[in-house]
Amino acid sequence: GVPVKTRTLQGVDSLLSIVQMPAGVPVATMAIGNAKNAGLMAARILGVKYPAISARLEAYAQSMIEKVDAMQQELEQA
Repeated sequence: GVPVKTRTLQGVDSLLSIVQMPAGVPVATMAIGNAKNAGLMAARILGVKYPAISARLEAYAQSMIEKVDAMQQELEQA
């Protein structure tokens, strides 16, 4: 689940409602307000059956590595 950030408790109430699931109810919990990671996790699960999704995830991960490497090079040159 993706805990929704609320005004009163900043999403902690949502987080607790997810992590307190009883035994036998499998749940994956993401960071508060982090739906992007939930989408990536869903894609990873689907990628087990669908190689095309898995390949796209690998390409996405590689692009993130390249982006971080480029940022590091910029910092080193500054």
